[in-house]
Amino acid sequence: MAARQDRLELRTDVPATGTWQHCSDLLDDPARFDVWRKLLGEWLRAQFGEAPDRTTAGFVMSWYLHVPAFTGALLLHHERRVPTLRPGELAFRLCPDRPHPEGVAVLGEEFYCLPGDPAAGLPQATVVADERALAAVLRARYTAHAARFVQAYAPLSRLGRRMLWAAATDALDSTLWWSGLYAGDEDAGVADARLVLDGHHPPLTASSRLRRTEHGWARRRESCCFSYLLPEQPLCDGCPRTCRR
Repeated sequence: MAARQDRLELRTDVPATGTWQHCSDLLDDPARFDVWRKLLGEWLRAQFGEAPDRTTAGFVMSWYLHVPAFTGALLLHHERRVPTLRPGELAFRLCPDRPHPEGVAVLGEEFYCLPGDPAAGLPQATVVADERALAAVLRARYTAHAARFVQAYAPLSRLGRRMLWAAATDALDSTLWWSGLYAGDEDAGVADARLVLDGHHPPLTASSRLRRTEHGWARRRESCCFSYLLPEQPLCDGCPRTCRR
């Protein structure tokens, strides 16, 4: 269930209508995560009759981390640019039918790019030498945002910091892959994932876990979403509880 690949609307403004939340609001006031988990718990009970605490904690963990991860992955894949990913410059909207992020707004104007980018001369652009340097910027900017999340969410969720950083690694690896997949060039997404996660870069917990199988590309997760705690729900494909290291 947690492996569902929800596509995000990506925009550069926050509309006057609709419910949008800045990432910084949640990180500055972590009690907002409890409100989100309550909404999710109500949805899970309606769907499954139960809402285990670890499951609501795991889903919100994964869904939040996908906001900065997918934002960075999409812009790297399509534009060869990296936004700052600062919490105050990202906002998201929850779907009314299922409380997962369905829209993300990039509100900052600063970005990193390659020398040949047509906007490289703008004052808000920081030019880096090559794609490897751009990948390093994405990894660093995302890790800085994830660190804020781990600090805010660990005391509330009672999930260990190793689990939270494993989920952060999963989010980045997966969204780089999916960015290529959704654009019709899955191999390019895999290449981006291997470029950004080209080795072990602590506190991220692993290099890219993507591998080719007889059925196509697949990856082994570093973290558990705890969806198996719901009635009659199996373990996810690639779950670390069943996959060998």
